[in-house]
Amino acid sequence: MSSTPKPPLTGDALRPETDETTRVLIIGAGVAGIVAAIALKQDLRYEGFTIYEKAQDGVGGVWRENTYPGCGSDVPGHWYSFSRALNPRWASYYPQQPELRAYWDGLWTAHGLRAHTRCGTEVVRATWDARAQRYAVVLEDVASGAQRTVSAQVVISGEGGFKAPVVPPDLRGAEVFKGAAWHSAAWRHDVPLKGKRVGVIGNGCSAAQFVPKISEDPSVEVINFARTPQWYAPRWVKWVFAHVPFVMRAYRAFLMARTDMGYLLFRGTESFVQRLARKEMTKYIKMRAPEEYHDMLVPKYPPGCKRIIIDPGYLKSLRRPNVSLNYTAIERVVPEGILLKTGEIVPLDVIVFGTGFSLLPPRLEVYGVGGLRLADYYDAKGGAEAYYGLAVPNFPNYFMMLGPNSAGGHASVIFNEEVQLNHAMQLVKPILEGAVQSFAVREEASARYNAWLQNRLRTSVWNFCQSYYRRESADGKNIAAFPGPVSLFWWLARKPRYADYEVVGGERWLRARRQRSWGGAAVAVLLLSVVLAGVLHVKNVDVLRRVNVVGVSCLPVLAIVERAKAALGL
Repeated sequence: MSSTPKPPLTGDALRPETDETTRVLIIGAGVAGIVAAIALKQDLRYEGFTIYEKAQDGVGGVWRENTYPGCGSDVPGHWYSFSRALNPRWASYYPQQPELRAYWDGLWTAHGLRAHTRCGTEVVRATWDARAQRYAVVLEDVASGAQRTVSAQVVISGEGGFKAPVVPPDLRGAEVFKGAAWHSAAWRHDVPLKGKRVGVIGNGCSAAQFVPKISEDPSVEVINFARTPQWYAPRWVKWVFAHVPFVMRAYRAFLMARTDMGYLLFRGTESFVQRLARKEMTKYIKMRAPEEYHDMLVPKYPPGCKRIIIDPGYLKSLRRPNVSLNYTAIERVVPEGILLKTGEIVPLDVIVFGTGFSLLPPRLEVYGVGGLRLADYYDAKGGAEAYYGLAVPNFPNYFMMLGPNSAGGHASVIFNEEVQLNHAMQLVKPILEGAVQSFAVREEASARYNAWLQNRLRTSVWNFCQSYYRRESADGKNIAAFPGPVSLFWWLARKPRYADYEVVGGERWLRARRQRSWGGAAVAVLLLSVVLAGVLHVKNVDVLRRVNVVGVSCLPVLAIVERAKAALGL
């Protein structure tokens, strides 16, 4: 293949005439989908992509769907944002849902993604056609249920980490309840809570945010049913960020460095950092919450095993006379309310499930080489796994944002998604240029990476309790967490190791790339030789005959040094 530089991948000629001929298909117009689309436009100057979003009322993913009272980020806004679009005007240190949705909607609009987005369309199946080197993607119109099939050369899954609300399977009887019931991710704003008795099931991040809000009205009685205690940690200048160059980016770098230091908390259970965190968080819980709840609230497991809750006022709200905490096990939901294991029935008017989310897609099915189903591949591995949480063997040109084991328990997932996108764009570029047909990560490369990853996780705090990080049970495979700081994730995934990928239709591209690499290496060796010969004035070449650099003999360098010396007259 010619090495002549190619023109930018842009212009009307590269826009798909219809969706049926799109080359890059993005699943979801949430945070990951928007970031992926912007990367295609800015990094590759490519316009021939389509975003399919199942929601009919806009974009923004988790920040569109979750509208419960008090909903917001528990990561600082200057860190939980797109690195190419920093916002100097966050209203608070931890931005709230309306502001976050407006931020992502603004990026979607500013980058012209409206024309690329098809709302009300759900991607239900993608099947790889090895002969055509494309995916046949089945789409469903959410309103009518009608299905159609489109073809895509590259599929980017931007579904994100939390894919669907979950109600624990052992919580039976919700359908018989006479009152109103809903999951926090589908908040019923049409149901007034004034004067009602509200049962909140769950005490994770979502419940910790909305319980203080709904209990502000003293006529609303809130009973919070909890199963497992949580660790809580306690919760500045816009003009400077907006007008003084580099200050905002420097602050973002500071936040990244500080949170990466926080990873020390997750490395084990007996470290000094762990002991200090346990002591300080226990002190904080006992200082904020009523004494009657202290024994219930302080966890037995180490801090970090479950996501640490940045307390939005939940502990203080337990002091209100209209809020109570109940750790008695639930038997089932009954028409009147909740039946406890003790036989007591707690009468309720409303039930809100703050019971978390699934990490697996509820409906999407992906089929790779030979008809292998992605869910079956995960089952064969004992749980979901991927190469850098991005690529899976036998699934060519299929890239996942925030896939298995790509999130930390201490930092911004948006940074990790940007790292994955940077890696993916380096693979997508030669595909769109026509130099390569497909990339699929090799099984041995993925297995080697995941063996390293799971080995590091064995000694981490995530192995000491049951949480959404782990599959199905307390001793299940960890499918969510990356065992290291985000700087390590960046270093590992910053650029592809092409030897780790099976490349189809790219023999010339690979050969040209090797030649460029060898040329660069030759120049580097020549420069080193000149330095050795000219600057260090190497006279006794016998020294080089006895030197190995990282196990590599210097004899080839010696020959170049002698030629360089001759050329320089040394």
